[in-house]
Amino acid sequence: MMSFARLIHTFQSGTLSQDAFFSEIDRVLATGQVDCARLREVLDQTQTTQPLSDDIYAEVLKRIERCHDRTASAGDATRIHESTLRPEARPDIPSGFSSDAMSVGGERVKGIGDTLNGRFVLEECLGVGGMGTVYKALDLRKLEASDRKPHIAIKVLNVQFRGQPTSLIALQREARKAQTLAHRNIVTVYDFDRDGPLVYLTMEYLSGQPLSKVLRAPGFAGMPLESALPIIAGMGHALAYAHERGFVHCDFKPANVFLTDRGEVKVIDFGIARAFQRRDEDPDVTVFDPASLGGITPAYASPEMFEHLEPDPRDDVYALACVTYELLTGHHPFNRLSATQARHDHLRPERHPGLDRTQWRTLSAALSFDRATRTPSVNLFLEGMGVFKRPERASAARAGAAVGVCTVAAAAVLWYGYQALSRGGERRPVADPVVHASAGGGSDATASAAAGSAPAVAPAAVAVSAAAGEPPSAPAQVPAPAPTISLAAVMAALARIPCSALDASVQDHVLQVRGYAEAGVGIGRVRSALSGLAGGPAANLDVHPVDAHNCEVVSALAPYWRSNRSASHAASIRTRAPDAQLTEGNPLVIDITTPGYDSYVNVDYYVLNGSVVHLVPSSRERDNQAPPNYSATIGSMGEWVIGKPFGTEMIALLVTPAPLFDGMRPPSEPRAAYLAAIDRQLKQLEAKYGEGRIAADFIQITTHANSN
Repeated sequence: MMSFARLIHTFQSGTLSQDAFFSEIDRVLATGQVDCARLREVLDQTQTTQPLSDDIYAEVLKRIERCHDRTASAGDATRIHESTLRPEARPDIPSGFSSDAMSVGGERVKGIGDTLNGRFVLEECLGVGGMGTVYKALDLRKLEASDRKPHIAIKVLNVQFRGQPTSLIALQREARKAQTLAHRNIVTVYDFDRDGPLVYLTMEYLSGQPLSKVLRAPGFAGMPLESALPIIAGMGHALAYAHERGFVHCDFKPANVFLTDRGEVKVIDFGIARAFQRRDEDPDVTVFDPASLGGITPAYASPEMFEHLEPDPRDDVYALACVTYELLTGHHPFNRLSATQARHDHLRPERHPGLDRTQWRTLSAALSFDRATRTPSVNLFLEGMGVFKRPERASAARAGAAVGVCTVAAAAVLWYGYQALSRGGERRPVADPVVHASAGGGSDATASAAAGSAPAVAPAAVAVSAAAGEPPSAPAQVPAPAPTISLAAVMAALARIPCSALDASVQDHVLQVRGYAEAGVGIGRVRSALSGLAGGPAANLDVHPVDAHNCEVVSALAPYWRSNRSASHAASIRTRAPDAQLTEGNPLVIDITTPGYDSYVNVDYYVLNGSVVHLVPSSRERDNQAPPNYSATIGSMGEWVIGKPFGTEMIALLVTPAPLFDGMRPPSEPRAAYLAAIDRQLKQLEAKYGEGRIAADFIQITTHANSN
């Protein structure tokens, strides 16, 4: 009786046709007398040493999964059945196969319908690969928190890792390192965990399709350069970002490029990336070999990878060039032969007529079989291909339409490269000039005109609505108009008020002042500032009180808060809690919006005890890059829970055109030290990009002890 492993080997040797191979598998599975879990174990074991092609492996796995589902529905989901099935002989097929070729300790492999660690329900098999199987999973914690997008993707690693503890440890270390890659074009691993013997990665769940599906579509003969450039740019930016941080992908290929149904480009499976030039972590690097874990695809691997040389960014340059050539022409530059075989056969890629001389020279150099003559960096490759000469964003949308992106899920290892904010995030239309915020959010404000063209302010009825507890004044009619005052003068006067962030606008010829001022004295200071102007304009005041211990935060961010309001950028932050009142044990869930330009998001929690806790970016939410006009929710997975001390605290959103800091800040630090640090950084960014490219918003929350 032939084992399942032997059947696979027989098929690979050419003795069996593909139809006969699948026919035999289907026939034996149909008997119901085979241990489906054991078949899955054997399939994964053989995939390590003699891998089937991706499409064949996927088909076999689908059949085994269906077998598993039938067994589970029969009420015997946990049974381990020892089969000695002997199918009747057929002339072109071996005498049957048995699933008991290997023992795995009687452990059942989890699949669709199972729950990992009591939290992740596996709902659908999305894809398979040399390292594992990717599932769509329901996160029960996100569901409990009423998250709008409760699904994630989970990669369950193949069972051969159980027998390779050294490789497993190395893989875990590499996955942890890869989590530091926070970029809009990289799908990042959320976490690396176990459920008993099962090892899995939690990842962002996306809608779209892998680039490999586009390239393998019937009739695909290449994409016009103009449509391909945004995809090339997305792939290149992801790799260049990783290289700058000391990582080489090592398995870059079309199947590891994902095109979302919104036209975004994501590079996936950075979890097997190897580090280079990181001498402080050499022990972690040397024990991990992607080739030994199925992390190399011959058609896209450089010759040096076959020779087991140390990883180098030029390995990824070669792979990127292969994918680019295939994207433009519809076929692989070396007919899918390995680099070593193509080099032996003296193959040369055929010139693509759609490229100019510089572009073709760049692509040819990147396809060199010798590192010494290969294009040395991804950025030089992108420059030579003309990526930096064309506007990218408009073309990206056209590219998304050109490839006909459909709705599937990413077989990936979080947000459009901004993982931290993808929890329920979605694009929103450009905001209307009037911005309305809920009571639990930032201050309600009507965007004013720019100071240089501000309308004149005529005196109007006075109505003070101060959240500081001061009763509103009775409306007073002004019998005759007084001299007009420019809005610029009003803004200048308000800006001089200490511990305040105030914005002025004119609505129906009435001056409106909204924002924040110090509790108890703020309203009086606003009135005094307005009365000191010529003509002393009256105004409607909607000013929220700021506790004295939060004054330094407001003062530090006030210029950027005012800039955000006056420029109608509409960066905002608000909490889901009614009236911003939270009780001990409540999750902290925050909604944010970003301004109308590419930005980096920073969210900080200023605690009552004088410290500041960094929510984004942080070890939990590493990625903080956002596209224009983006809405998102953070904290929906219960990452942060309200605890002591209790009182009035502040959460601030700070948006910058470039990263605020080069590296990650500590989880928490003294407030004064952090404010001094951001003051220095913001001045540098302001000098380089202008004040109008920095935006801030903040909210005060009140926390209470749980009375139960």
